[in-house]
Amino acid sequence: MKFLISIVLIALLSAAACLYLPWWSIAIVAFIVAAAIPQKPLLSFAAGFIALFLLWGALSWYISSNNNHILAHKVSLLILKMDSPELLMLATALIGALVAGFAALSGSFVRKP
Repeated sequence: MKFLISIVLIALLSAAACLYLPWWSIAIVAFIVAAAIPQKPLLSFAAGFIALFLLWGALSWYISSNNNHILAHKVSLLILKMDSPELLMLATALIGALVAGFAALSGSFVRKP
């Protein structure tokens, strides 16, 4: 139950924080939630990873689908050297997930004696 609560809290607070703060505020949110809710380090990492993977994956798909993926096609050509907006969205979700996962892992280690 704590695992699901952590996922939901990290996702909701990260979405709210990114409205007013820089993108890396997701790390601060994941750290605080993992420090506040005691879990094993692997579960804390997984909660942060899953929460931000789903959040940033859904947000990037939603934003990109509003313009029929026109910008995603062009950016994927620049960054990935191939026309694959789906791969660009996956890379975006993975970057956010890794940042939040490692921040949550650090937060869980703060609670260790």
